[in-house]
Amino acid sequence: MNLSMNVKYINPLLESTMTVLSTMAMIEAKPGKPCIKEGNKVLGDITGKIAFSGEKTNGSLAISFSENSILNISEKMLGESFECIDEGIIDLVGEITNIITGGAKRLYSEQGIEFDLTRPSTLLGSDQIVEHNIKGQTIVLPFATDKGNFYLEMCFN
Repeated sequence: MNLSMNVKYINPLLESTMTVLSTMAMIEAKPGKPCIKEGNKVLGDITGKIAFSGEKTNGSLAISFSENSILNISEKMLGESFECIDEGIIDLVGEITNIITGGAKRLYSEQGIEFDLTRPSTLLGSDQIVEHNIKGQTIVLPFATDKGNFYLEMCFN
């Protein structure tokens, strides 16, 4: 697997994810080693998904949170405690997906990679399927927090 050629796609999403969580939730997310995803099931309990399209580049991103990680992130971002994933958290996952991708879009633009974003969608449950609708391998970047893991998966053509 040659991930080095994908660094220009991975790094903006990595940087944006870490920045959003550290500034908006005061959470340190430690990235793990990127790998190629096998299968198309979500990797967490709740997943935000967004697609991007441009003249030269099309892709999609999914960010899957374990229940513990998203409950902790939600508490830190919203200042209230949550017992389970509810409508507010579902909305927040869509918003986090949008903010992370928006931040990455600015970084991609500095590299000359331009695209438009779709509206984010949210998948609830660990039995859901993520369809990237892009030909190519899906790269997974795992993150660890002190309250659980989450996974960023991206696919570009």
